[in-house]
Amino acid sequence: MNATNGAAVVVGADGSESSLRAVRLAAGEAARRNRPLRVVHGFIWPLLRVPLGPAPGGPPGAGLRHQAERLVAEAVAEAEAAAPDVRITGEIIDGEAAAVLVGESPTAVMIVVGDRGLGGFATLVLGSVAVKVAAYADCPVLVARGAARTDGPVVVGVDGSALSQAAVEFAAEAAAVRGVALRAVHAYRHPASTGPGDMQPLVHDRRELRSEEERVLAESLAGLGERWPQMSVEATAVRDRPVAALTEASREAQLLVVGGRGRGEFTGLVLGSVSHAVLHHADCPVAVVRAPA
Repeated sequence: MNATNGAAVVVGADGSESSLRAVRLAAGEAARRNRPLRVVHGFIWPLLRVPLGPAPGGPPGAGLRHQAERLVAEAVAEAEAAAPDVRITGEIIDGEAAAVLVGESPTAVMIVVGDRGLGGFATLVLGSVAVKVAAYADCPVLVARGAARTDGPVVVGVDGSALSQAAVEFAAEAAAVRGVALRAVHAYRHPASTGPGDMQPLVHDRRELRSEEERVLAESLAGLGERWPQMSVEATAVRDRPVAALTEASREAQLLVVGGRGRGEFTGLVLGSVSHAVLHHADCPVAVVRAPA
């Protein structure tokens, strides 16, 4: 994470119900982490060279600029109601929403976005802004989707990669500040297994594979108990596809954390296939961690 001391949680606001859910989620994160909260609206209209003020003869409060000011004020009020002790500011920044939020990321604790904004098609499961920010931000990105639970664990996907380790660190801190358990899920497949009906490996091969994968999981969690002795850690290695295992775990979680790209994925990928899929299918908010914390 590239945040500096005093860095803020940043949340994107566009007036949609999805963005208001993101605002409430971000306010909670800021309160738990004792950080300020910045509500940011990407104001694209100046780039398109359209009139920003009220039309001639129209009411003084009309126009695109005033509309943006109102939605930011609404979002700030929503955040203040959710976290009255957090220092909250709102800002309108000229630019496309995803670009504005990515531009905020080098100095942010995290970026929080809704899963679909005002401009999204109703049939889309996840909006383009959420995907772009998760793919390019320089800090963890939290996408508000699924159920808003307060009684489940923080779940993290583990695969032994460097970004997976960064996700584990982020998830452990998230679980600690929430006072809940951390559940680490490591899903693996036998190299010869590609789908239902495949030939099963020999018994001793399965045992060796499981032993190796459990070692990967244990190494990924090493040292967490010393840093967070009060936090309960549950480690689960399961023979399954990662997306299926993490989606299932998300049904009782209050937060799912994944690395931006996993072990075995092409280095040219900006956002890995597993993180991309769970962003679409998880039943709770998802944090994507693309850089070491």
